[in-house]
Amino acid sequence: MNVSNMRHLRLQELQESFSQLETEIPESPTKQALALLHAMVQESLRVNNLPGAASPEAEQSFQKLEQLRSYHTHAPSMEGDAENEGLSVGTIAPDFVLPDANGKPVRLSDFRGKPVVMVFYPLDWSPACSDQLSLYQMELDQFQQRNVVLMGISVDSIYSHGAWMLLRDLQFPLLADFEPKGAVARLYNVYRENDGFSERALFIIDAEGIIRYKYVSPKLHQIPDIYELFDALDQIVGVQEDAVRETEVEI
Repeated sequence: MNVSNMRHLRLQELQESFSQLETEIPESPTKQALALLHAMVQESLRVNNLPGAASPEAEQSFQKLEQLRSYHTHAPSMEGDAENEGLSVGTIAPDFVLPDANGKPVRLSDFRGKPVVMVFYPLDWSPACSDQLSLYQMELDQFQQRNVVLMGISVDSIYSHGAWMLLRDLQFPLLADFEPKGAVARLYNVYRENDGFSERALFIIDAEGIIRYKYVSPKLHQIPDIYELFDALDQIVGVQEDAVRETEVEI
């Protein structure tokens, strides 16, 4: 590989890294300045006919991709008060089977022995849902350190989930409560009949399959406090670890 090709590949890598990082930067003068700097570099490459300069077609495709990435920032917001309370803490979590984005069936009871965080959210692509699940992706290591299974559930199809996961770089499963529509949301008493999608709700299921924590956002657009979620997980995981130690001592 010659030097020119190596430089071209390096420029491509930097371009991809910039695109990934840009989506994580909140809207601010700093982000605008970085976007302008990126545009200046691209224009300089084009003017000087250097390798790595994006063609007009590639630039147009990039702009469309960026518009899709940022769609949630200007999409219509979801409003409304909560209409359902969700199943009570202490209830045995209803078992279910739903397909993930690859069409693979996922059964809740298959995770018995580990805490599970179930994230019901209204719809892919919507503003608060994009921000909420991107937040969980950024903190995914915190869930993994607690040995917790994290899964999102909405009424969207597997195809919508697949495209949205790819665009938002989500690394935890999204399950399609698509047909019968909202069947699992109904099981957990978080389905909004008039809207055709679920409340924004969280459930923590312990290793024995019991609901130990629930949260239903009082306003549809409100994202649950992630630190409250982690505190609840720490309490539940800690209690279960103590119970295991006591059992081992008795044996």
